Amino acid sequence: MERGAMIVAGFGMRAQAPWTSFAELADGVAATHLAVLAEKAALPGFVEFAARTGLPVVEVGAVAGIDTPTRAARIEERFGTGSVCEAVALAASGGGRLIAARRVSQDGMVTMAVAEGKAGT
Repeated sequence: MERGAMIVAGFGMRAQAPWTSFAELADGVAATHLAVLAEKAALPGFVEFAARTGLPVVEVGAVAGIDTPTRAARIEERFGTGSVCEAVALAASGGGRLIAARRVSQDGMVTMAVAEGKAGT
């Protein structure tokens, strides 16, 4: 990782997602930041996961119009982007690039993608 690189683990989730679903996906990921939609940042499972990691959380206000490799019609209709986790990772990384494809937790409650950008962008 180059000096000043920011590695952002971006998450999409269902409201009832437990912290363990986030941990399952993040295991082995050398993230420097977590990213989530602002409207989901206070959900209990995410709050507990973030507290356990100690990583800074970037709350992304909106993801409409952010182009993502993954396209889900239901997500596009609701959020204006194809994948929430990819979009928040890209937004929080300052428009960086995805370095880990979207993955889904075994229980289907959480999605995660990882983007790299420059710190301070």
